[in-house]
This record gives sequence, structure tokens and C-alpha cells, in this order.
Amino acid sequence: MKIGAIEAGGTKFVCGIVNEKGELLDRISFPTETPEITMSKVISYFTNKNIERLGVGSFGPIDPNKNSKTYGYITSTPKLLWRNYNIIGHLKKYFDIPIFFDTDVNGAALGEAIWGAAKGLDSCVYITVGTGIGGGILVEGKLVHGMLHPELGHILVTPHETDKYKGKCPYHKNCLEGMAAGPAIEERWGIKAYTLPENHPAWELEAYYLAQGLMNFILTVSPKKIILGGGVMKQKQLFPLIRKYLQNLLGNYITTKEILENIDEYIVYPELGDNAGILGCAALALQN
Repeated sequence: MKIGAIEAGGTKFVCGIVNEKGELLDRISFPTETPEITMSKVISYFTNKNIERLGVGSFGPIDPNKNSKTYGYITSTPKLLWRNYNIIGHLKKYFDIPIFFDTDVNGAALGEAIWGAAKGLDSCVYITVGTGIGGGILVEGKLVHGMLHPELGHILVTPHETDKYKGKCPYHKNCLEGMAAGPAIEERWGIKAYTLPENHPAWELEAYYLAQGLMNFILTVSPKKIILGGGVMKQKQLFPLIRKYLQNLLGNYITTKEILENIDEYIVYPELGDNAGILGCAALALQN
């Protein structure tokens, strides 16, 4: 089976062809521009590829409720040109095949559960830390949606006592995304995050905020694995710092082996690497 996959990110779109074994057969990426320019490239890529299903994972907020009038829309996104854009409706004009829709991070969580770091588990949380911060949740083998879908990047965090930065998020300021996403790091320190040296104080601060987020996710949904992806998390020195801060924050309230003994195996980088998102989008089509 040839499955089309679209990882619709705020910075770039990734399109690919995947088989039912989770093998990536082809992949292309291009910058996220206007809907007209970007979607014309998507349509052109998949034309004559003979895909049988299509999985779409998108930046949000989105409307994943099939009973809603705005199902398939990217809704109240800060990317104004994409606000209230009917991405699934547009794709259906060109492809008469089953199309499946969810957040990009829900897709990544599912992909890691089927083929990656959470394989064999029925529970995980996938967090991406990049241009924004988002999270997907798998609980008892099912992706979490609810009223809309989880927006893990917008929980409020407590500013560090030494941090005078007010936050980048236009909605909430000192939410996790506002304090710890790539643009917040750049604005706080005046240079791109990836140019900061490994021993820069930025990373201690970043770990402090991300650990607050993980503490909340552990206390609310109790995942069996936490996977941290996205561009910022390629700074591998963050992982030991996050684990240290998380253990301190939890204060021995959670005394599982995952936290006390095996935290290096509990909080991990995506096993699927940079393909976690695109394979996750294919997984959306497979699961359905």
C-alpha cells in the first residue's frame, strides 16, 4: 500500500510516500508560504503518485471533529494567512481517496508508538520544541482529542527568578511556548538558538521551563514514555538538564522506576528522528 503523508508545519511542509511497514519511500520539503503557493506544491507532488490513502498532520489549532462544520480547517492559528483555512477540503478537490486529519504532534506520537521509541506501549506523550511547542498524547492506545485537541505548549509556567523575559506568545506571554520555543530563545538572547554554545546559560533556563511542562504532563496523563523532538531538542545537552530539573520538581512525589531509576530511558529523543512527523502522518491513515 502506498500512503501519502503531509506534515504541515508552521515553518515547512514535509510530504512523503510511506508503505504499511513504516518505510519512507520518498520525501520532499519546502517552506510554509501562503496557502496558495504551499498547497500548489503539495498537489503537484502527489499528482500521479497513485497513493491509496492520505494522512495529514497539521500545525494548529485545527478542527479534527468530523461532525463539525469546520472539520479539516486550520482555525485560530497565529499564522494569519492560514487562519480558518480548509486544508482537507482543498485536498479533497484533487484526491478522491480516504484522507485522515489530526495535529502534527498527535501524528508523531502515534508514529513513535507504532514504529519508534514508544513501540509496544499504549501510552506516550510526544512534545516538539521548535518554532512553537506542541504536544500529542496517546492514552490506552488512543489519541486524545476531547473538546478540540491538547495544546500542551500553552500551559502556564512559573518564570525563573533570574529571568526578566516576559514571553513571546501573543496570547499568553509566559506559557511554555512563550518562554521556551525557538523564537523566545532568540528574542531573549539576541541570537539564534542553534548558535548558542553548549555551556550557555540559556540551556539551564530552557531545561527549567521544559521540566515544568513535563511535570504537569506526568501528573495529569501519566505517560509511559515522554519523547522530545523538534529543532531545539537537537541540543542533546538539554536532556540531562531536563531530567535533573524534573526529578527536583517532582520531589519524590512520583516514585516509579521510570522517574527514580530509568529516567534516561523515560525521557528520550524520537527514535524516528527527523522522520517522526512524516511517518506519524502516515500512521494516522493506517490506524484509521
